[in-house]
Parts: sequence; structure tokens; C-alpha cells
Amino acid sequence: MDDQMQSTQPSVAVIGGGSFGTAVVKMVTDNLGSCHWWMHNEESALHIKRYHHNPRYLSSVGFQPGSIHIYTDVNAAVAQADIVIFAVPSAFVKEVLEGMAEGSLAGKLVCSTIKGIIPDENMIVGEYLREVVGVPEENIVVITGPCHAEEIALERLSFLTVAAKEKAVAERVAGVLKNHYMRCTLSTDIYGTEYAAVMKNIYAIAAGMYHGLGYGDNFQAVLISNAAREMRRFMKSTCEGPINIKKSAYLGDLLVTCYSQFSRNRMLGNMLGKGYTVKSAKAEMTMVAEGYYAVPLVAKIRKKHEVKMPIVKAVNEVLYEGKSAKKVMAKLALKLN
Repeated sequence: MDDQMQSTQPSVAVIGGGSFGTAVVKMVTDNLGSCHWWMHNEESALHIKRYHHNPRYLSSVGFQPGSIHIYTDVNAAVAQADIVIFAVPSAFVKEVLEGMAEGSLAGKLVCSTIKGIIPDENMIVGEYLREVVGVPEENIVVITGPCHAEEIALERLSFLTVAAKEKAVAERVAGVLKNHYMRCTLSTDIYGTEYAAVMKNIYAIAAGMYHGLGYGDNFQAVLISNAAREMRRFMKSTCEGPINIKKSAYLGDLLVTCYSQFSRNRMLGNMLGKGYTVKSAKAEMTMVAEGYYAVPLVAKIRKKHEVKMPIVKAVNEVLYEGKSAKKVMAKLALKLN
């Protein structure tokens, strides 16, 4: 980014009209006073223009008239921005990017809040942006938790991790997010933080299944401590450099996703534990549980690197091999310590 751009207030575009996209728009408008916002749903876009709140997600969040500029043309939204923040479900990232004009992201900081994978390519979003879309690594920023959109809406003190190859880039993005209810931790571990964000969703599905099956808090503590060790083994086998699993981007995000009432992945697991089929559980949910799509990628990498990951293996068996959640999770419980 050139010196002139860094000396002025950045312009931000948020791509995605879901709960976390709405939360990011709230943070940006609270900090900068304005934000460019693209959403796929034209009815929601029209509603926000008229009534200044998202009718489908975090509807209690109101926006000041004139603070948000709504678009249903993604290229028009991106053209206005120095910083582009993607907050769409991972299953739709490829479709959104393919609808963008060639070179539209050139010279911009490209940020991902997406805690999932690109399904067809089986790649985390950061890798896809670099290898397929051609975004320079120094312009890629990963924004992770521990953080749920619902608590941002309530302005409860929350924390985000902002990861970029260069600290100055991470600081620039953190500057449009942090305020009295949001703190930002900086990191240079782009891919490690993103892998951790993907994996914690899988563990939250496991935690939800055990909750639905009637296991208590004592057992959940053992499950999550095993999940943390399992995550560390995976990270050591796939990521370069030292990984401190105790940091908020890893352990903190794992804890909140496994325990929180707002966790959609835990919700999916809970329904499976109560006897729902995978198809019926997915149909009943109004939001995407990213962990469902992440399981095949992590399971594939686990096999490739021969990493011992019994929790991921068990979740994969329930989600993709049609096995009984009750039987699989009871068998897994015997292996935990």
C-alpha cells in the first residue's frame, strides 16, 4: 500500500450479509462512520436501505442513516474500498470471487473472516486467495476469534485475532475493527490461525453431539483438552514455525465454539446427538455450520501426514459414513484421557 493511502482513513467494503458480516459492518461504521456493504439478497438490501437494520441477521443492530452504502453488485462495492473483508459462507466464496471483474482486488488488502474451506478445491480461504485468485501474500489478512457475532451486537467486550504477513498490515486492518467493545491481537501466522479456526468447528460438532447424548460438563472438559492436543499435533504437522496452542486464536476460539450457545457447529452436533439425521439437522438450521464442510479436508490431511486425530475421525464417520452418533461417540469416549 502506498504512503498516501496509509496516511488517510481507509475505505472498507464488507462482502456478505450474514451474522458476522453484519457484525463487521457494525464495527466498521462505529469506528469510521461509513462502510460499503455487498449482500446477495436483494430484499434484505432494500430493507436495510429503508429501515437501517438487517432483517435476517442481528436485526437488533441499527445503523445510522447514511453510514452504510448497500450494493448487490459486488464489483461496485469492491471498487470503493482499500480494504475488502469477506464474510460469506465458505461454500459460496468461489461463486462470489468468480463474479468479480479481473483485477478488481489488485492493490487492496483482502481479508477473510471465513472459518471454513473452499469445498471443490479443499483449500483454506487464504491459500485459495493466494494460489487461485492471485492475491499477493502480503495483502492477505485472516480475521479469527474467539468471537461470536451475537456478542458483538450486544457490545460485550470481545477479542479478534488479525493475522497478516507484515505487522503493519495487520495493524491497519485492526484499526478499522477495534473500539471500546472490541480488542484486536496481532499475528503473523496467516495459515495457522485459519486452520485453527477451521478445526475448532469440527470439535464443536463433537462437543454438541456429546451434549445431545447427555454427557455432562465433566466429560466436555476432557473432550476439549483432548481436542486441543489433537489440534496441536495437526498444526505441528502442517504449519511452518512454532505454534503456541495456548493463544486466543487457537485455544480461546476452540473453547468459545465448543461451549457457546451461539455456536452453530455445536448446534448441529447437538441435533445429531439427539437423533437427527445429518440431512434433517442441516435442513433445520438457518445458518451454515462450517465444520460440516471442513471435515473431509482435515480428514484427508490427517491421513496424508499420519496424524493421530480420533475426534476428527469420529466426526467424519458420523457425518460422511452414516454411522450412529451414539455408538461412534461412545467408542471415542473410551479413548479420551
